[in-house]
Amino acid sequence: MAASVWKRCVTAAVKVKCLSPSFSARRWLLSAAYTDTKVWEAREKDPQNLAVLATTMDRTYDRNLPVSSLTVSRFVDNISSREEVDQAEYYLYKFRHSPNCWYLRDWTIHSWIRQCLKYGAREKALHTLKNKVQYGIFPDDFTFNLFIDSYVKDGDFKSACSVVEEVMLQEAFDLPSTQILSLYAVGSFLATRPQLTVSEERALGASLLICGLKQDNTVGLSAQLLGNALLGKVEILKGIHAVFKGMPLFWSHGYLGRALAVMERVAAASGDVKLSKDTLDYINGLLQELSSTSDSDSSGEESAGEEEKKEDIIDEDDQAEQAKLPQYVSRFKELSSQLESQGKLDPASFQALVTTLAQQNLAAAEKPDLEQYKSRVQAWESENRQLIQREKETREKAEQEKQERLAARAAAQQA
Repeated sequence: MAASVWKRCVTAAVKVKCLSPSFSARRWLLSAAYTDTKVWEAREKDPQNLAVLATTMDRTYDRNLPVSSLTVSRFVDNISSREEVDQAEYYLYKFRHSPNCWYLRDWTIHSWIRQCLKYGAREKALHTLKNKVQYGIFPDDFTFNLFIDSYVKDGDFKSACSVVEEVMLQEAFDLPSTQILSLYAVGSFLATRPQLTVSEERALGASLLICGLKQDNTVGLSAQLLGNALLGKVEILKGIHAVFKGMPLFWSHGYLGRALAVMERVAAASGDVKLSKDTLDYINGLLQELSSTSDSDSSGEESAGEEEKKEDIIDEDDQAEQAKLPQYVSRFKELSSQLESQGKLDPASFQALVTTLAQQNLAAAEKPDLEQYKSRVQAWESENRQLIQREKETREKAEQEKQERLAARAAAQQA
């Protein structure tokens, strides 16, 4: 029975080609050394009673006094259950809305994500990340990698892309490892052919474009092409303001034109650089969809209310860009034929290309990350010790001043 079930699964995997790389994903994404907690757990411990810490913070807030970042850090570091994760979320929120909000420590953010992953509260970590303004959760590259990897290994590519979107918004694609993981997550998600909303197309397009600019190869250029095309679709449908608002993007019309410019650059380039054929197929379908939408709009079948709503969003420049759509479609067909005749279309799917990129380059990209992480943890420990020492000195000084005041009061009474 078990053998027959396995046979059916394997057969299904062969038939659904776009999903096949995910079966091997668990074997070669971030290594055990990268995700190992030994370096983090080896830090000097500072055991605390969370009930006492919670009471202290509540009393401090009730007196309209600021809670120290060290207190919040201690609370997060000493989480030992799923229920305590919920408590920590509350105090992270309270701290973010306090006078000390700018002093949430980087190691506290890292610890928070680790604790959520450890105690099965990943959705809580994602919630605080998506609502970073309310919680102050701005992770570093290494923390982002751990978070993306946890979703990818479970095959939850949609949630992985949600984390990638936050990487994009923070413009944190500096590490090659983050670039590879992000491209793999987005490529694997798109390979499932999801039905995307406009906001999802916008987020994925921006992520692909910004991350793709970091990779000067077939994967990077294919990502730039697809990213520009997705943003161009949003621009044609909703106008340029719907594209750049809240995004680290170039504020100028013509994202479909920039997608075609990528194709022109590849066609004119020497060497082995190519574009993924299935990326061009995806864009061909995207342009056909836009063309059919444009034809439907021009037929006058929309209600007056819908037309008024569009007029509120689309300005004259946007309408001028929409009018270029037939030119874009014609130029796309010309460039596609040119690239094919030049042998510059890679038959491998975009997902297969990012899978190969990860298999070949991710291990080498991990080494400098681990070295940097070890140094960072040491620096965090040093800074934490300094804060503890400063807290101790402040308390001693406060106690000394209190004793001096009591002594002066007693002397005054005797006099």
